[in-house]
Amino acid sequence: MELLGLLASAGPATAAANADSAPGLVFNGFWIVVAALNFVVFLAILQVFAFGPITRMLSDRRQRIEQGLKDADTARQERQAAAEEKQSIIQSARREANEIVAHAQKAAEDVRQRDLTAAQQEIERLHAQAATEIAAEKERVLGEVRGQIADLALLAAARVVGETRTSARERRLVQEFLSSTAPGGPAGPA
Repeated sequence: MELLGLLASAGPATAAANADSAPGLVFNGFWIVVAALNFVVFLAILQVFAFGPITRMLSDRRQRIEQGLKDADTARQERQAAAEEKQSIIQSARREANEIVAHAQKAAEDVRQRDLTAAQQEIERLHAQAATEIAAEKERVLGEVRGQIADLALLAAARVVGETRTSARERRLVQEFLSSTAPGGPAGPA
C-alpha cells in the first residue's frame, strides 16, 4: 500500500515535472500500476467466469473421451472373446456332426451287414428246402416210375406167358427186382 501511496504522490509531481521539461514520451507510474492492477483483476474475473468453466468443460470432455476409448477397448476385447467362443462352438459342432455322421454310417453298415447275413441265411434255408423238396419229388417220381415199370413188366410178362399174373407175390418179386437195379440199390450199378 505504501507503494501505491508513493506512486500516487509521485505521479502528479512527476507528470508536472515532465510536462515542463520536454514534450516527449512521458511514463506515468501511477497509471501503469493502475493498468496492471486492472489487468490482474480482469485476469482473475476471466479465470473465475471463463477459464474455470472452460477448463472444467475440457476436463469433462477429456474424461468422456478417455472413457469412450476404454469402452471401445473393452468392446473390442469382448468382440474378440465372442469371436473365439464362436469359433470354439463351431469347431465343437463340427466335431459332433462328424461323430453323428460316423455313428450313422456305422449303424447303416451294421444294418446292411445284418440284412445281408439274414438274406444269405434265407437263401441257404430256401436252397436247403428246395434241395429237400427236389429229393422228395425225385423219390416220389421214381416211385411212380417204378410202379409203372412194374405194371408194364407184369403186363409184358402176362402177354409173353399168355395169362394175367396179378398175385401179390409176383408183384413183390418185380418190386424187389426194380429196387435192386435202381441206382444206389444193393445190387444195382452205382
